[in-house]
Amino acid sequence: MSGEGQDRLYERLKAYEGRPAATGGRGKDLVNLPMIRHWCEAMGDAHPAYRGPDAVAPPTMLQAWTMGGLSGHEDRSEAYGELLGLLDGAVYTSVVATDCEQEYLRPLRPGDEITFDAVVESVSPRKTTRLGTGHFVTTRMDVRAGGELAGTHRFRILKYAPAARPAPPAERPRRPRPVINRDNAGFWEGVAAHRLLFQRCTACGTLRFPWLPGCGACGSPAWEAVEASGEGTVFSYVVMHHPPFPAFDPPYAVGLIELAEGVRMISNVVGVPYDKVRIGMPVRLEFQRVDEELELPVFRAVDGPETAGGER
Repeated sequence: MSGEGQDRLYERLKAYEGRPAATGGRGKDLVNLPMIRHWCEAMGDAHPAYRGPDAVAPPTMLQAWTMGGLSGHEDRSEAYGELLGLLDGAVYTSVVATDCEQEYLRPLRPGDEITFDAVVESVSPRKTTRLGTGHFVTTRMDVRAGGELAGTHRFRILKYAPAARPAPPAERPRRPRPVINRDNAGFWEGVAAHRLLFQRCTACGTLRFPWLPGCGACGSPAWEAVEASGEGTVFSYVVMHHPPFPAFDPPYAVGLIELAEGVRMISNVVGVPYDKVRIGMPVRLEFQRVDEELELPVFRAVDGPETAGGER
């Protein structure tokens, strides 16, 4: 599309700013304790404010009460559909969610009835990203409880034309490098010395992993490093089949390992075929060199059958 054509398209896109994206939306369920419990369990959030007769919903659940589920919502506006259709017609056919912003005005409590409206807040000029070229579309949703404004949710997507994929590299790429900062440097120093270290709060004794600058239980910044025995069990796992990623050979098993000391970490399960990994399987720590610079902690199944033709 020529520069003049792009200018005309952007004028048409800008005309949708301020128009409704959804009207008269209604949450499919009242705010309720079972959904709050499931959310907290999934997030590992045990804050007492979210339990008991005076419970409130975690503020970050704001969008969850507006979701339509698999059956979807019927409240999307005609204007929003036209905007997306206009972008599709300009070959910006791919979409990816980029970020969201939330503002909380009052807590949501079990029994609250949720209603919402949304507006197209902005459409950006054409942008070029690593994914491709397109336009960012931001919608703002006003969420109400019993008719009272409870919060706002801004959601931003990129509608784009995918960039041409580069030719595959001639050599096998290396594993991504870990991001090492002042908060987790001690962990990686331990790995380099073949020691798996986690943290223990010296104020309340709570063990934690991954490494954090402060205690999530009491807030104390004081801690000490503790070396894991290396014994553990598979608490949960997934088998990665797709998408393929450079330097990895799917399928392979990624486990959530519960260490004997009680903390959990994510790592590869090795020593057995991916389809033989099971919850509760005992595993033992070892360190695996993946290239000339990088060594990683992995967990080998204890007394498990070796992978035919070599380990994964």
